[in-house]
Amino acid sequence: MQTLLRKLKIIFTDHTIRNRVLFVLGALVVFRALATIPIPGVNPTVLAEFFQSNEFLSLISIFSGGGLSNLSIVMLGVGPFITASIIMQLLTVMSPKVKSLQSQEGEAGRAKFVQYSRLLTLPLAILQAFGFLTLLQNNGVLNSLSTFEFAVNVVLVVAGSILLMWVGELVTEFGIGNGVSIIIFAGIVAILPTQLSQLVTVYDPTQLPLYIGAGLVALLVTFAVVFVTEAERPVPITYAKESRGGNTYGGSSSYLPLRLNQAGVIPIIFALSILLFPTMMINVLGATNIPNIQAISDAVNNFMNNPLMYGGVYFLLVFLFTYFYTAVTFDPEAVSKNLQRSGGFVPGIRPGEQTAEYLGNVITRLTLVGATFLGLVAVLPVLMQSATGVTQLAVGGTALLIAVTVVLDLIRRLDAQVSMREY
Repeated sequence: MQTLLRKLKIIFTDHTIRNRVLFVLGALVVFRALATIPIPGVNPTVLAEFFQSNEFLSLISIFSGGGLSNLSIVMLGVGPFITASIIMQLLTVMSPKVKSLQSQEGEAGRAKFVQYSRLLTLPLAILQAFGFLTLLQNNGVLNSLSTFEFAVNVVLVVAGSILLMWVGELVTEFGIGNGVSIIIFAGIVAILPTQLSQLVTVYDPTQLPLYIGAGLVALLVTFAVVFVTEAERPVPITYAKESRGGNTYGGSSSYLPLRLNQAGVIPIIFALSILLFPTMMINVLGATNIPNIQAISDAVNNFMNNPLMYGGVYFLLVFLFTYFYTAVTFDPEAVSKNLQRSGGFVPGIRPGEQTAEYLGNVITRLTLVGATFLGLVAVLPVLMQSATGVTQLAVGGTALLIAVTVVLDLIRRLDAQVSMREY
């Protein structure tokens, strides 16, 4: 308790940390203000009915931060930027030139990599805005708009998404934590009152055991996510003794912490983006009068509305993205080279290729456990929803998983800031 109070005192007294925290809070206030500004031509009555009957929109609302419930100018949220980031990460595997930007060309290369992601966000935002507004207009959510009015709405929605991307990057640079993840977290917190009110509205005394069971599952999932996120495998590292000018250096022992879940919440966000983007495009195309396209749209919708099919695809995507993101962020060869340059080695393992191979095997086994756990926790709410018929359980479970992981990452980064000020 004393340690917690001491850290809180440092947070509020150190002007650098305090300013970073206040910047994050200010950015979230701006974000929530933008989420209350609706685009022109919305029919509120039809929107409420359409939103309640469509689970697909409930999943999208995770990324829009509640801006979708009233079709605000930030209704797309950070979805286009996340999709662009996924494409750029995939290009690092397929293109050595793109990979060198992120790993070999230092800070300048990473800046170019992020810039390309920003540029790719614009056409993706235009495509998503056009598709989504077309879907809403075809379902009567938007009043009959002229071509000019429709174009104005597309520009507003795209501008809102780009603005939100910029706010997220400002939070990353001048605040604490990953700005995009914090915006998604703020959106989850913002839609929790709506979901709770919906549960209260449809409350039936006979379903009390169901609600109690769902609450207990939520607590167990929270505990499991915290435990797995904090779990790590320490790899012992020994530094060789070195003599310089009659003085002896090194000879110390340390360890390399390898986390059980290296990727954090990113695989879930990536998997949801992959599921939502093509589904939205197919729904838009399904509104056309072309029979073949309508048949494809119906087949995809039937597939995605099957809880077992949807859960299987969701689990597979989370599992694969966990391995993919871990491979992108942790390079055993680079770690081995850094250890060799600093005179460090793993006891019993030869430096160089054998060390890289050993670290690769360790991280592969750890990722297998972490990816399986993450996939199971991600699809558990979907299975619960299929068993109970309560839609809020599926959406709330995914939101809970993202929220817990983001909070843990934010606490870790804040603790690192405090520790740096103490030293």
